[in-house]
Amino acid sequence: MDSHFDLIIAGGGLVGNCLALALKDSGLKVAVVEAASRQQQQQSPAGDRALALAAGTVQLLQSLGAWDGVAQQATAIKQIHVSDRGHFGKTRLSAQQQGVEALGYVITAREIETHVADLVAQSQIQYFYQTRVAGLISDDAQINVHLKQDNGESLNLTAALLVGADGGQSSVRQLLQIDQQQTEYGQTALVTTIESSLPHNNTAYERFTAFGPLAFLPVTGKRTAVVWTRSHEQAESLMAGGEADFLAELQACFGYRLGTLKLAAPRRAFPLSLIRAEKMVAERAVIIGNAVHQLHPVAGQGFNLSIRDVAELAEALIQQHQNQADIGDAAFLNRYAKQRQQDHSQTIGFTDNVVRIFSNQWLALAALRNTGLTLLDHLPFAKQLLAKHAMGLARRLPNLGG
Repeated sequence: MDSHFDLIIAGGGLVGNCLALALKDSGLKVAVVEAASRQQQQQSPAGDRALALAAGTVQLLQSLGAWDGVAQQATAIKQIHVSDRGHFGKTRLSAQQQGVEALGYVITAREIETHVADLVAQSQIQYFYQTRVAGLISDDAQINVHLKQDNGESLNLTAALLVGADGGQSSVRQLLQIDQQQTEYGQTALVTTIESSLPHNNTAYERFTAFGPLAFLPVTGKRTAVVWTRSHEQAESLMAGGEADFLAELQACFGYRLGTLKLAAPRRAFPLSLIRAEKMVAERAVIIGNAVHQLHPVAGQGFNLSIRDVAELAEALIQQHQNQADIGDAAFLNRYAKQRQQDHSQTIGFTDNVVRIFSNQWLALAALRNTGLTLLDHLPFAKQLLAKHAMGLARRLPNLGG
């Protein structure tokens, strides 16, 4: 068995596998290390969550050859309706006004994760399932990665570069001793799927309330994925109560724009916080995706930011390899981190500000934000700029070679 690679990716979830897929024809020798088994991944409850894919994210997935196989399972977002509960302000975006087929798409995480994993399995990439990163030692020439397998065996691999794509509890980040900054919002996300008596007409709704945002994302038929933010105490009460009480409160919060609502999936609860690693790179290592940033779900920016991490890293690695240069070189990794800094700061700052401005009952702020929403709805230039950000098209997209 080979023990030396150009690149080792720790984490075989959606982010890690997208990076592997982007590099499969690059000439780089790549290995992926994943703590779970393939069956455990496919059966994980996290696979039920709905992902809102920005139009720019779909373009990147198309360039990876990972979109056509799941496009039929995705639901197009044709309109976005933003409102503030109990106030007059609202903003509406439409794909038709922007001259695009869709502003974005909604798909279950399991469908896209399974498809991307299948594509990686068809490549020459070496895969180590049920294997954890247990230790790291780096020097001027390479990084040594000590692995522990579920069967008790140990492995030692070496590479020019290690990429930590192993999620919010990243072992790679911890082993690299990269600290995090964490901001608690005092909020919990309630996640489920509902079926409505009226069709959603491919409209995504973002409704701001005094306790946090409520998002309705269109999925198949008359079903809609719900991400409902409440205080910890309210969320605990809503989860402890029966389905009828939960639905009554949800109906009261959203209204009857989609008619009457009924549950179509179990309810789940996730505490929310903003987590950001203090740096992205260390000696012969880089962390991406949730290993470096975890966002509030408002505006659905989390995975869209992560796929841009993947795309820009893949583009940089391919260029570095073509130049016959060291892909683990410190100056090269620092350039990549600096390149990602603006996108991270803008996206995280936008998300954090939206949470703070709209999860607030102060009347003066409520009046200001509603005036802003109303003005935005009547200013074509500002609306177009907002739409470009929502679609992930405000920045140059990396070229991954089609």
